[in-house]
Amino acid sequence: MSIYTIHPIVMGTKVFDQGMMTYQYGYGKPYTIPIYCWYLEGGDRKILVDTGEMNPIQSADREAAIGGPIYTFEQGLSRWGLNPEDIDVIIHTHLHNDHCENDYKCGNADIYVHANELIQIHTPHPLDFRYLEDYIADVEENGQIRTVDDGHEICPGITVIHTPAHTPGGLSVMVATPGGRAIITGFCTIDLNFSPPKEIRAMEMEVIPPGTHVNTYEAYDILVKVKKMADILIPLHEPRFAAMATIP
Repeated sequence: MSIYTIHPIVMGTKVFDQGMMTYQYGYGKPYTIPIYCWYLEGGDRKILVDTGEMNPIQSADREAAIGGPIYTFEQGLSRWGLNPEDIDVIIHTHLHNDHCENDYKCGNADIYVHANELIQIHTPHPLDFRYLEDYIADVEENGQIRTVDDGHEICPGITVIHTPAHTPGGLSVMVATPGGRAIITGFCTIDLNFSPPKEIRAMEMEVIPPGTHVNTYEAYDILVKVKKMADILIPLHEPRFAAMATIP
């Protein structure tokens, strides 16, 4: 089994109400999230989790809000000596547009998604405007997409877990690292979702479900499950990783 280090690369941001992250908590509070591409270094293949935004806003105020630099896809990969065509594997947490806008640049990559995400991106529910099939049209036509389900080992030391908390086909990515089992969540959360303040814990809630979700009760249970499984928990949009070059 290979052992990996995880490199968070900010390739976009969103500014919105904190309640988009934390269900029934923090409404009315402006919040900026980083949009990451995660480079998994180790083994013999060049592996990314998600690919971020195509044209990220790169501004001093956005970078100050998240505490780290914002890159274009090419800039971010070049930090680690990579070009888009070097990428062998892309694993998608889900197919909302901000997680897959640069897929088309990676013409040599096998792209792993849950089958439910392909259904959603082609026939999205009206409530979920974040699916835009144009962003995967090229790679789908090229035959690059591979569908996977719960427990599939992508590469030695990297396994996906079906976690439909935020979307029906959400995949969390479990990675063997020097610090133990790291899990990049397949749903849009921050640290606060997993470490609620005392007023939430006083209501006997261990976690806060994502602000946007498929089913609130199931989302809660999925967060509890993932929290217990991980030695290193990596919420998908947590700002503190923006200042880190490497996890762990």
